[in-house]
Amino acid sequence: MKNIKCTSLLAMLLAATIVWAADEDAMMDKPSFFASQTMTISAVVEAIDHETRVVTVRKPDGEAITFTASDEARNLDQVEVGDILIAEYRETVSVDVIANEGMEPDTADVSLMSRSNKGEMPGVAAMEATVTTATVEEINLEANTFKLKGPDGTVNEYVARNPENLKRSAVGDLVVFTVTEALAITVEERPAE
Repeated sequence: MKNIKCTSLLAMLLAATIVWAADEDAMMDKPSFFASQTMTISAVVEAIDHETRVVTVRKPDGEAITFTASDEARNLDQVEVGDILIAEYRETVSVDVIANEGMEPDTADVSLMSRSNKGEMPGVAAMEATVTTATVEEINLEANTFKLKGPDGTVNEYVARNPENLKRSAVGDLVVFTVTEALAITVEERPAE
């Protein structure tokens, strides 16, 4: 792996999540939300100039895309016309409310990147995640609103989409927002004819 960055908050959040997950009853009582989407695109290499690193690929819909592969793209000399480039993008968002054990709102970023070894077909995988926490400052069941204090100290009011979630939360709880984006690009040898 290359380019790893992590703050101490993430380590604390991971530890808190492990402790929290150990108590299944508590986990079921607090609100949570998870959503993800994935997009995969494949294209066939139509032309490649190994000296200039200019590559042309054609997607299944017929659209041709030409680009110059950066010097970071290792093993480009392995790629030939007819090989298949596959790109997969995945984004996930989760929101979890947990009992707060005295943590203050904060934010942390994690970035990871890895690429293929020398001699292998080109490939790269990259992931970025942002974890932000906020403290529940107020819950108003009658108005169906709640207030969160973010990492910068600002308190904002929100309307609950699901009023039942307000009943399952408490002032002082920690709301953990996690957004993750991942991209993997690989090149596969052309299928045998």
